[in-house]
Amino acid sequence: MILHLIHKELTLELRRKAVISGIGVYLFSLIFICYLTFSLRQNSINEATWSALFWLAILFSVVNSVAKSFIGEKKGSFIYYYAVASPQAIILSKILYNTLLCLLLSLAGYALFSLFIGNPIQDQGLFLLTLLLTSFGFSAALSLISGIASKANNSNILMAVLSFPVILALLLMAIKITKNVLDGLDRSVSVDELLNLLAINCILTGLSYMLFPYIWRS
Repeated sequence: MILHLIHKELTLELRRKAVISGIGVYLFSLIFICYLTFSLRQNSINEATWSALFWLAILFSVVNSVAKSFIGEKKGSFIYYYAVASPQAIILSKILYNTLLCLLLSLAGYALFSLFIGNPIQDQGLFLLTLLLTSFGFSAALSLISGIASKANNSNILMAVLSFPVILALLLMAIKITKNVLDGLDRSVSVDELLNLLAINCILTGLSYMLFPYIWRS
């Protein structure tokens, strides 16, 4: 059932080509503005600034794409989902699909940064693992919060307020690992942050699995 729901999400996303194009243009515009604003043609950017700009671009792109998980759904679709699938299958399919979307956006942003701004990353494997874990964390947090916000008025405002503390914790871990990678430190230095990211992901997934059925029935 989860695979069928993921396939449904992918099919609907491909039909909304304007949305996909809009997210791509948004990400490209953010990075290109950074390139022009900071005169990066002369390589005047340091590693700390590169890390901050990269994660800001990824964060805004991910929030704009994943936040619509449940907020963008039509009311009638909720009744259909309730009839054909369990709430656990629905939330897990949303998390997995949004993880794929977040990871694709992160990789696209990384490629654009490498093209326009340069690539100071020394340990590609560790950085890609960080992108994967952070993408999963963003997906799990935003999918659950989107489900909560969709049941309330002013859902977009509620979404921003509820997601900030969780997203901040994920960003702090990701930025710390990125700093270690940029400084060329050994992988063992980043083990604690990687474990923290993994722990946050497990907690968010567990909370989503246990709490979403109650949110779904409300």
